Amino acid sequence: MASSSGSKPEPGSRPPFRLPSRKKSMAPPMMADLPNEDTSAVDSELVPSSLAAIAPILRVANEVEKENPRVAYLCRFHAYEKAHKMDPTSAGRGVRQFKSYLLQRLEKEEEETHFQLARNDPREIQMYYQMFYENNIKDAQYTKKPEEMAKIYQIATVLYDVLTTVVHPSRLHDQTKRYAEEVERKREQLVHYNILPLHAIGVKPAIMELPEIKAALHAIRNVDNLPMLRAHRGPNVEDDNQFNTDILDWLSSVFGFQKGNVANQREHLILLLANMEIRDRQEDNFTELKDQTAEQLMDKILKNYRSWCNYLHLKQNLRFPSDRDRQQLQQLQLIYITLYLLIWGEASNVRFMPECLCYIFHRMADEVSVILDGDVHAVSGDTYKWAAPDDESFLRDVITPFYQVLRKEAKRNKGGKASHSRWRNYDDLNEYFWSDKCFDLGWPLNTKADFFVQPDDPPPANAHVSQGTTGKTQPKTNFVEVRTFLQLYRSFDRMWIFFILAYQAMVIVAWTPSGSVTALFHEHVFRQVLTIFITHAFLNFLRASLDIILSLNAWKSMRHSQILRYILKFVMAAVWVVVLPISYSSLVQYPTGVLKFFSTGGRDWRNQSFFYYAIAIYMIPNVLAAVLFFVPYLRATMERSSMFPITVLMWWAQPKLYVGRGMHEDLFSLLKYTVFWIMLLVCKLAFSYYFEILPLVEQTQSILEMHLDNSHDVFPHSAVTHNIGVVIAIWAPIVLVYFMDTQIWYAIFSSLFGGIHGAFSHLGEIRTLGMLRSRFDTVPKAFSEHLLPSSSSSSSSDAKKARRRQQDESKLRKNIADFSRMWNKFIQTMREEDLISDRDRDLLVVPSSSTDVSVVQWPPFLLASKIPIALDMAKDFKGKEDDDLFKSIKNDPYMHSAVIECYETLRDIIYNLLENETDRVIIREICYGVDMSIQQRRFLHEFKTSELPLLSTKLEKFLTILISEHDDPTVYKSQIINVLQDIMEIITEDVMENGHEILEKANIPIPHHTKNDRKEQVFENINIGFVQQKNYREKVVRLHLLLTVKESAINVPSNLEARRRITFFANSLFMKMPGAPTVRKMLPFSVLTPYYKEDVLYSTEDLKRENEDGITTLFYLQKMYPGEWTNFKDRIKDPKFGNIEKDKMEQETRFWVSYRGQTLARTVRGMMYYRQALELQCRLELAGDNALNDENEEVITEFAQALADLKFTYVVSCQVYGNQKKSSDARERSCYSNVLNLMLMYPSLRVAYIDEKEETVNGKSQMCCYSVLVKGGDTLDEEIYRIKLPGPPTEIGEGKPENQNHAIIFTRGEALQTIDMNQDNYFEEAFKMRNVLEEFQKDCHGQRKPTILGLREHIFTGSGSSLAWFMSNQQASFVTISQRILADPLRVRFHYGHPDIFDRIFHITRGGISKASKIINSSEDIFSGFNSTLRGGFITHHEYIQVGKGRDVGMNQISLFEAKVANGNGEQTLSRDVYRLGQQFDFFRMLSFYFTTVGFYFSSMVTVLTVYVFLYGRLYMVKSGLESEIVRNPHIRHTKALEEALASQSVFQLGLVLMLPMLMETGLEKGFRTALVDFVIMQLQLASVFFTFQLGTKAHFYGRTILHGQSIYGAMGRGFVVFRAKFSDNYRLYSRSHFVKGLELFILLIVYEVYGESYRSSNLYLFITFSMWFLVGSWLFAPFIFNPSGFDWQKTVDDWADWKRWMGNRGGIGIQPDKSWESWWEEEQEQSKNTNIRGRILEIILAFRFFIYQYGIVYHLQIVHHSKRILIYGLSWAVLLAALLVLKMVSLGRRRFCADFPLMFRILKALLFLGFVSAMTILSVVRGLIVSDIFAAALAFLLTGWALVLIGQASRPLLKGLGLWDLLKELVRAYDYTMGVLLFMPIAVLSLLPFVSEVQTRLLFNQALGRGFQISMIPARKEEKTA
Repeated sequence: MASSSGSKPEPGSRPPFRLPSRKKSMAPPMMADLPNEDTSAVDSELVPSSLAAIAPILRVANEVEKENPRVAYLCRFHAYEKAHKMDPTSAGRGVRQFKSYLLQRLEKEEEETHFQLARNDPREIQMYYQMFYENNIKDAQYTKKPEEMAKIYQIATVLYDVLTTVVHPSRLHDQTKRYAEEVERKREQLVHYNILPLHAIGVKPAIMELPEIKAALHAIRNVDNLPMLRAHRGPNVEDDNQFNTDILDWLSSVFGFQKGNVANQREHLILLLANMEIRDRQEDNFTELKDQTAEQLMDKILKNYRSWCNYLHLKQNLRFPSDRDRQQLQQLQLIYITLYLLIWGEASNVRFMPECLCYIFHRMADEVSVILDGDVHAVSGDTYKWAAPDDESFLRDVITPFYQVLRKEAKRNKGGKASHSRWRNYDDLNEYFWSDKCFDLGWPLNTKADFFVQPDDPPPANAHVSQGTTGKTQPKTNFVEVRTFLQLYRSFDRMWIFFILAYQAMVIVAWTPSGSVTALFHEHVFRQVLTIFITHAFLNFLRASLDIILSLNAWKSMRHSQILRYILKFVMAAVWVVVLPISYSSLVQYPTGVLKFFSTGGRDWRNQSFFYYAIAIYMIPNVLAAVLFFVPYLRATMERSSMFPITVLMWWAQPKLYVGRGMHEDLFSLLKYTVFWIMLLVCKLAFSYYFEILPLVEQTQSILEMHLDNSHDVFPHSAVTHNIGVVIAIWAPIVLVYFMDTQIWYAIFSSLFGGIHGAFSHLGEIRTLGMLRSRFDTVPKAFSEHLLPSSSSSSSSDAKKARRRQQDESKLRKNIADFSRMWNKFIQTMREEDLISDRDRDLLVVPSSSTDVSVVQWPPFLLASKIPIALDMAKDFKGKEDDDLFKSIKNDPYMHSAVIECYETLRDIIYNLLENETDRVIIREICYGVDMSIQQRRFLHEFKTSELPLLSTKLEKFLTILISEHDDPTVYKSQIINVLQDIMEIITEDVMENGHEILEKANIPIPHHTKNDRKEQVFENINIGFVQQKNYREKVVRLHLLLTVKESAINVPSNLEARRRITFFANSLFMKMPGAPTVRKMLPFSVLTPYYKEDVLYSTEDLKRENEDGITTLFYLQKMYPGEWTNFKDRIKDPKFGNIEKDKMEQETRFWVSYRGQTLARTVRGMMYYRQALELQCRLELAGDNALNDENEEVITEFAQALADLKFTYVVSCQVYGNQKKSSDARERSCYSNVLNLMLMYPSLRVAYIDEKEETVNGKSQMCCYSVLVKGGDTLDEEIYRIKLPGPPTEIGEGKPENQNHAIIFTRGEALQTIDMNQDNYFEEAFKMRNVLEEFQKDCHGQRKPTILGLREHIFTGSGSSLAWFMSNQQASFVTISQRILADPLRVRFHYGHPDIFDRIFHITRGGISKASKIINSSEDIFSGFNSTLRGGFITHHEYIQVGKGRDVGMNQISLFEAKVANGNGEQTLSRDVYRLGQQFDFFRMLSFYFTTVGFYFSSMVTVLTVYVFLYGRLYMVKSGLESEIVRNPHIRHTKALEEALASQSVFQLGLVLMLPMLMETGLEKGFRTALVDFVIMQLQLASVFFTFQLGTKAHFYGRTILHGQSIYGAMGRGFVVFRAKFSDNYRLYSRSHFVKGLELFILLIVYEVYGESYRSSNLYLFITFSMWFLVGSWLFAPFIFNPSGFDWQKTVDDWADWKRWMGNRGGIGIQPDKSWESWWEEEQEQSKNTNIRGRILEIILAFRFFIYQYGIVYHLQIVHHSKRILIYGLSWAVLLAALLVLKMVSLGRRRFCADFPLMFRILKALLFLGFVSAMTILSVVRGLIVSDIFAAALAFLLTGWALVLIGQASRPLLKGLGLWDLLKELVRAYDYTMGVLLFMPIAVLSLLPFVSEVQTRLLFNQALGRGFQISMIPARKEEKTA
């Protein structure tokens, strides 16, 4: 390619460069797949990452193309040349395609573009450059805004670059050079900015004029006395004497921070300082920061660092010499603050390791101090002369080594398949810095230290053994996440010990003859009860053993003192295990009494047993702990103390850890939750004693004494066993219920206390519009008191009543004026959201011109029908005195107000309409007559009230004409005149007794002509232009509504969502909340939303895409929300919008649909209400009593926007936005363009993403990652900050927290709200945000302030189906009453997902807003709450504000969600956070923690386990013959006692307990009648089936996760239409979790019903067995019951064909699980592939239950003739093996002979069949085999075969080695086929009955039916095709 720089083109010639030859074959253009996009705007966004440098050139080409296409062509050509130089061989990813596309376009433009300013390219571009400068840059700084100037200078810079390649330097004009120098000089200052245009030239925004911003800028620019350091020459350093403009530049010159990081933290720091400064300032004019501002900020940011130093007994590297003045001290404080922020801003994944950041800061702060103090290096002693390394040196030298360790550890995780104990997660690596060993890393970092060396690191070539670089696997730190259920015991050992000891004591007492609790005081009983101390010792020994066993892998990293503590604990526990039993044996032999000891005053203490002294010594630690429990402040102080004596004392009580110290609550809070749990435990233990233990003891004693010899018992009666098998069978389920039913009691107590708490919080006081109407007059006052800043006003004590009344009236009007502005905006937002119609809006708004009338103007919906009623009262009034009439009107204040307002408004309307003064005189006289008659109480005598309805009718007609649209003004005017004259005639002649006198006074003669003649003389001159004024028209509309609206206002608005929002907002105004500060003094906050690839905005194709029933999403929503669709159409057709184009209509429709889904567009719209609310609040404060449309409107608007920028930031972390921008996939491009459109729609929205670029480093191409922040420009995004990362951040941990972490550096403020992209917000709730933020300022408990504010959620997806309703109700109770009770009184609320608000500074300095370690932190949200609590945080919950939230609406999506949460709880059980909280909380708080987190899921699992234990125990008794003998015994009725005990468990099993909080919350907020009705409806819609099914989901996935791990995040379904799942889909999803278990229980119940002879008359027995049958039915058929169109015959037929195809298809590599049973099964076995040996053994042990089942059935066959020889059992195995052999033969025959030798295969099957028949015949004749034996044997062998399957799957490696895996696969296929057929048969039968499908549809969609959704139009019929 020839260069043009040296040629001299001839005038008029073509450009002197040529396009390259296209003879070589090239890839097709990459734009070919994007025909519908504007390619001119796209080419700059599709640049490959390795060519990112040419993107700005292409953007400039797009910008100038309209003005000068030829210059645009030259720019693109320059971009092509540059791309070719950067990658000549097109080796980069996507480079060849892009260059091909660009070349194709250049060839086209070379011919099509023409010169406009000159005759050749050099002159053309040079002239254009000069013209561009003069038009856009010269004098532009006085007229253009900074963002415009930044863009212009960027274009000018690129144009000059292009110009220099086209024009020879000698041909450059001097003027061009001068312009270019000016641009270059200012270019660095003109960059795209985020909030503050710090260096911008142009019209300064209002935010830069704020004194707090100026003061903060002045403070950080104070670089006096800072040494100017000599710069190293590097690639990015140009000058040795680099000028430092502020503290951040100076620190960057010392340590080499990135420019993007410096710019980002500069703005961050300025905003923090400015907001903290203004908060305590009273004056407005100041230029410097207060001393306290920097000090307060430093205390908050460096609090964790100081705590870390104290913990490690380090001297803090924060040096503040006493000889420094105030400014120098402030400078030092800002240096330390800035240093920490710069470290944090560039730390990437290391941000999850807060103490690692403390270590880095500690080292770097030391260097800063040395530089500032002495210029002597701390290590070498050399003078500091170096500075300014390249701006990536900090990233390269400090962060990257830590990142590489993280990355290598993440690889050892093997994608979640490796055991937690085999790799170090974030916590392990961070906790390395909790010991002084971390200083072995040195500074600069020694990358050869053990911390950095991994096993896969190749040792250096010259490495020797002595260097220590051995590459051994580093141990875990402090804790090992071992996958075992014993972790539950280890974490909550005090709870388990308490329940076990209580159970033991109750059994001992119940075993006494009386069974009374008073028996405890009998000496021998009391002595037996003392054995609980021995049990305690053994349990304590178990805990000590577990501490050692489960932490062995971390011993190498532990301190010696910690290891010594574990060993001593174990030794002491072992000693007590020996001492206490021995001493107790002596007590039994030589008893002495405790009562006697106390009665003698202890004088004979020498004669007491050693056992008592042993107990006293043993209990000393517990007694001390109990004492400290009641002095929480002392305990917390001791735990935090670093004093050596206290540390030694506390060493035994708790491990020495950095977190978990001093978490104790204040005494009042402690007493509250202590009383709660004491009451609960008393009820639980009393119930357990009297209903579970005591009833069974007597029967158990009898059974132990019985001699049962007519049975085949595993434990035959003997002197040793005493029928122990029966006792175990009876007591085992009772023991499980005992440990589980605390969960039931917690549900009862939490519902009760939560309801009482909510009632005292004023929840539900306004829950209907009727209630709102009755209290609306107090709403404005409550609004002003709570949501507006309080203004101090003093009034003299001797003020007169009249003046007070006047002040009250004035205050009321002020309140209403302020309230009306917010209220009307609230109502307008609901209209924009199409929740209400125009008419509803007009009825709901409060008029803004409230001073025009003498009474308060209420919204028309309060005054509706008041005027018609008043007219009827006046017309029918029989009295003669005015007072009686007026008293009846004044009894209703709203009616009185409406009458006065109508009168005065009508007077003003008519008076202003008239132009003739004579006409106005008539109006004045009429009004004077009315006023005087009222004043003189002669109204009834001077006016005929019976004629008022006639007048009202005319007035309605008059007002209707006034507000109507008109085409012909003459006709319009004549209509008004005619009606007006009629009105005057009615008033003067019909209504008024002396109306003619008024006309006479006005000198209007009354001729004896017709009425029509008289009309022509008066009211002919009117001003119709006045009608078009906005204020006048509002009055007319309002008056028209007052006169015409006659129906009750209780139905306005009709939309249920609008009603809910209005009533909740009004109710919240009466709840307790902090006062509102001014906007300027409020806490600044940010909102952060993580986004991956979810829907942003539904496309037109999405709206029109049909499901299998032919239903589109748009049609579905039109029927789901018919009222809102009508409102939408009315809004779009509003004349104000004009004629809507088709494209605009499609766009609006897409938004309408998207705003009803769970889309990012909905979330962004909701969060942007925060900004709108802030601007309105600011305008209210600035405008005061003045109207907002005055001459200062523009100034007020700019100032409001400036404060909104100062206080609010919204960042959406679109992780893959950069990849979507470059992608050619249609969906990816759609997501990119939709996100871009959101940025353009909301200018303050910011998007952060991870950008991946190919860069050449040391001659090699490698992928580099950046965190990038962009905002919307004119048509494209504009990059603000770009910060390089050490590597891909999302490869290390869980995706969502990593996505949040990379973007958190771009957030601002002191608070951070985390919002998911399936959430919504509301304007009226956003208005309360500044109140909520004040909660951070409240000193709630002792010295602690809240660190997380929990907010209430409203679930907006409850109307789609009955399932959605169940889920929304369950979730709503969880986020309201459950969170309420967790926060107060229990004090164990954590972070359960969004929308909680974090104390941002607290959390960014302590590891962030979530934890991110793979798998263990899969429920990342709750771990932030754990972390906050462990680090001394305090979490509250507030219900006066709410945020919208979407949930899953389909059965399968809900199950996936429940499985995810259960998986997460399984991982939590293993985590160090749960262990530490369980150990460090006091006993009662620990109980709250357990039963509200992992304990709930463990109880769910125990519930299911109880069913198994009960049935297998009963089966054992039936099969052994024990039950029949026991039942025949007239003295024993154990069954009834057992049933009573199991009844409580059955309630939980049915899911009824889950509904208790739901009932209480619904009753509280909607009324208990509504709650009861909802409960009944839910039962009719089979809610219990749903909750019972989900119980199985929780139990299965929680247990599986602890046993095997592999909890993988499942993508949730957030679509609209509840799609129908195929039978095969349901089978794959629920086969192992529900169907297998359900069929097993089904068989057990069948066998028990057939063989059992138990006591059956009890109702409790029926309830228990019913609950078990109910559970079986729910587990087997719930997925089909809740499957839309699940019983449609045609779909059922299709399902069967699909199922058979899926079962028969062969698997293999690349075959998806949904295509083949084999692939699915292999995928299922992947879990067991990585299971540890404990999991495998436990699976095998559990499978042995089926052999016991087989054992019992075999001996009950008639063929064995009651023989009890073991040979019988052996023969049963022989038969089973023969059956398996036959199966193998058939399988081999089908595979080898079926195709080639079909006849032989048929013969083989015939022989097998004949052999089977022959065997059955022989056995029948010889041994008496009967048909029932065959069925019984089939049942026995069925479950035994499944046991073999389970054992085979657990022994996978062994079977693979023996070559039996394929046989196992065939056996499993046979079982799956059998299960599928058994499940399918009932579905097929029900599908044959047409009414079943209709009933199912009504069950599923009844909620939608209740809201006007014609469901019959959706699942059954296709949408009618309309134009």
